[in-house]
Amino acid sequence: MTSFERPTLVRDGVYEHLRRALLDGDIAPGERLGEVELGQQLGVSRTPIREALMRLTQDGLLTTEANKGVRVRTVSAAEARDAYVVREELDGLAAALAASGHTAADAVTLRAALATLNAARGSDYREQTRLDLAYHRAVTEAAHNTVLGILARDLEQRVALIKHQTRTYNAHPDTAAQHATLLQTILDRDADAAREAARTHVRTFATLVLHDLGATQ
Repeated sequence: MTSFERPTLVRDGVYEHLRRALLDGDIAPGERLGEVELGQQLGVSRTPIREALMRLTQDGLLTTEANKGVRVRTVSAAEARDAYVVREELDGLAAALAASGHTAADAVTLRAALATLNAARGSDYREQTRLDLAYHRAVTEAAHNTVLGILARDLEQRVALIKHQTRTYNAHPDTAAQHATLLQTILDRDADAAREAARTHVRTFATLVLHDLGATQ
């Protein structure tokens, strides 16, 4: 887990720190989180830890079980299927809007995000997941739609849990080509092609994830 920097509002800092650790896979699905242990690690009292854990539970990243405490939530095959159905639509919309309305600065950010992802080691699934999500987040940000951004943030959390649970690598043979196609269609301002590129990419990973979870489409 990365080092913790004490913010002005400790509770908010603890929340953001733990949220990032969960999304980055530093805390594994099913792992128990203890208030005392976390307080000692971060050097804060139990109160901000407790508040952060409650917020993360409300976000759907953690779950509370009787006599077992708080754990990182695991995702069922049914929920994963539902998540990817929604992601296909939202990512397709984000790509289409990004193609139509991205700025020159957005183009620079998108190119940099993809270059960083492509340069990452394929054997490090956590780093691959972090950078893959960052690339798709850049596409959503290039859409310049506030409501879409809010919806995508919640969905990103669920997708991160799924990816870390299944350990589905982003270094799949088709991934690099699909990412490149997505970027090019956006830069070409071809909204229809960008939408289809994004949806195709999501469907590819939905198949992999559901297979890893033992589900059938």
